[in-house]
This record gives sequence, C-alpha cells and structure tokens, in this order.
Amino acid sequence: MIHAYDKVYLDRARSNLARMLDYSIYELGFEVEEIFELFIESGVAKRFGEGDFSVLVGMSGMELAYLVLDTIDIEYCRVEPKVKIEKSPEYWAGWALAYFQWETGLSFENINKYISIKDIVDMYHPYHE
Repeated sequence: MIHAYDKVYLDRARSNLARMLDYSIYELGFEVEEIFELFIESGVAKRFGEGDFSVLVGMSGMELAYLVLDTIDIEYCRVEPKVKIEKSPEYWAGWALAYFQWETGLSFENINKYISIKDIVDMYHPYHE
C-alpha cells in the first residue's frame, strides 16, 4: 500500500494527534467526541490524513488544536499545558488512531463512521499495553 506520507514522519504525526486530543480535553475543556468532530469539520483531519506536512509535523499538538478551533471560529482561551508523565487514554487513542489511519489510508471521517473516538478511548483498558 502507498501511504500518504513516509514512515519517517509517522511517530511525530502520531504524537501530534495524541497531544492535540489530550490538550483539547484536559486543558481546553472539550469532550473527546466534540474536539474530534471539530477536527473533521475543520478540514484539518483531511489535510492530516492526506499528508499535509504543515499539520503533520509543522506544528505541535497544541498548535494543531488551535488550528482546528481557529478554522471553525470557536472561542477559547489559550492555556499553558501541564507537564504530564502519564499518558491519558485520549492520548493513547490519538496515537493509535493516527497509526491506523496511516496504515489503512482511510479518512478520519470514514473511520469515525465505523468506530467513534469515544469507543477507541474506551479500548484503552486493556489494549494500551
């Protein structure tokens, strides 16, 4: 299968999607389903899935969240992220989902039709290890 972008960018892309979800939920106060829907609606998910390097690796997960919210024109307050050692279930879901999207080539929108982001988060136990 031909992927939208080279594997060399995959770890960074996975980390950015994971951090975007984690930051949006724990620092900005969004629900996981809400921020993921905004990610899709904004068109940022499409760009991410098609390998647009500006969203894959050209910004941090926090900046990715800002791009989503700014594109949709949602009001929010920028909040300094907290330093965390442990990864949240939402972080893990973003990490796993970015890999699945890269591997299959399916759009995030199509993936979401078959399994919701909430269902992926709920798989954290027992699958995160």
